[in-house]
Amino acid sequence: MPAMEREAGTAAVTAFDPGIEAHLGRTAEARQASYLEFLRIPSISALPEHAPDIRRAAQWILDELTRIGFEHAEVGETAGHPVVYADWLHAPGAPTILVYCHYDVQPVDPIGQWETAPFEPFIRDGRVVGRGAADDKGQLHLHLKAAEALLATRGRLPLNLRFLFEGEEEITSASLGPWLAANLARLSADAVIISDTGFFEGNLPALTVALRGNLYTQIDVVGSPVDLHSGGFGGAVENPANALAHIVAGLKDRDGHITIPGFYDDVVEPTAQERFEISCLPFDEAAYRAEIGVRALAPERGWTALECTAVRPTLDVNGLWGGFQGDGQKTIIPAAAHAKVSCRLVPNQDPDTVFERFRDHVQRLAPPGVLVEVTKLGEARPVRTDTAHPVAQAALAVLEAEFGRAPLLIRSGGTIGVASMFVEQLGLPLVMLGFTNPDDNAHAPNEFMLLENYERGLRTVCRLWDDLGAMARDGAAATTAGTAVRG
Repeated sequence: MPAMEREAGTAAVTAFDPGIEAHLGRTAEARQASYLEFLRIPSISALPEHAPDIRRAAQWILDELTRIGFEHAEVGETAGHPVVYADWLHAPGAPTILVYCHYDVQPVDPIGQWETAPFEPFIRDGRVVGRGAADDKGQLHLHLKAAEALLATRGRLPLNLRFLFEGEEEITSASLGPWLAANLARLSADAVIISDTGFFEGNLPALTVALRGNLYTQIDVVGSPVDLHSGGFGGAVENPANALAHIVAGLKDRDGHITIPGFYDDVVEPTAQERFEISCLPFDEAAYRAEIGVRALAPERGWTALECTAVRPTLDVNGLWGGFQGDGQKTIIPAAAHAKVSCRLVPNQDPDTVFERFRDHVQRLAPPGVLVEVTKLGEARPVRTDTAHPVAQAALAVLEAEFGRAPLLIRSGGTIGVASMFVEQLGLPLVMLGFTNPDDNAHAPNEFMLLENYERGLRTVCRLWDDLGAMARDGAAATTAGTAVRG
């Protein structure tokens, strides 16, 4: 990016265009209606019965991109759910940014805890409520509307944009890697903006600078071919549910330390400076505990709760099932019991290596009277970003300009599978610029995005595109002037 230079720590930013603001004011009602229309599509990637809805959401995005004025818009086929691609590349000399969001959403259970049906979204008290409102349809939608505002008022963009919107992020982006490999030429860019992150506690503006990786597994414990009478067979055979409980209990100790041999061997421990920076974040543990409604926090011994959600690896049971689940009594020894277990990973943990160690430890813990199988369901690598990159510096500057305070640099405990793909397959620097409020109930009932975050996020994106375009123009002008003086 030779024409783009920004000294670290500077906050110069292009003034917000009053013509853009006027356009956004005129179109606010239509914009909100479009947002709700998008949220009504139940694009749940994990459930096969919603495959037609995933495709309908992809087509909705494609139609919007075409209407706005983007080119080469297409629904790209993969081995799973489709991706949507489009570009606008008519700003010679300006940088090219690849924007990534996802349009698939999580399942909606437990359905009874929603204020209304999850795919009947509404706006109330400044909240946009509905599945996907924050994760990630809201952020995808604000990118569409930012581009639309610039093109509608000027007829062009200040830089070159490529959009890549995915339909499998919530199921580990399993089909995206091959699609990226087959489309390397059309994905060339100076940087990737990922808008699938959010702000810090208290809704403070932030730029995410690290993500944990993920390993997702399933443990299946099988005893007899059918359930057995617990009176006739209890005490004589191994109970798969008891065996599974023993296995799960053996994965962590009471201090929160994971007991898998070799689990921590490759962990890059945070430096004293990094731990100090985390301690300086405005984090209130008591308020955090009260907000999530638990009786006490349970961080790993020797680490704070905030460190444990940012720089420490984890192991968590995500689901347990087996045996009788109904009301009343049924005295059986279940034929099988199952658990889904995930591990959040930190640099330099490799998902394949961690899985091998996890699988072997589970097998060691298994009693001899049952058959135990361990399956890997998904994986993603941890990621860190370079905040000195010009696009990251520009993002920090426009966040401060729009929200009136210097943004925080935060490490997310979550995982975005595609992030490591962009680094490893495309060799592109990442900037994780997201706008959701931290209490957005993502993956839970009553997911919502604050309308203020959406609207100001939209304006932040407009400012960023203008700022990056201006940086390129200023750099080109300086180069030309220097050449003239030397001549």
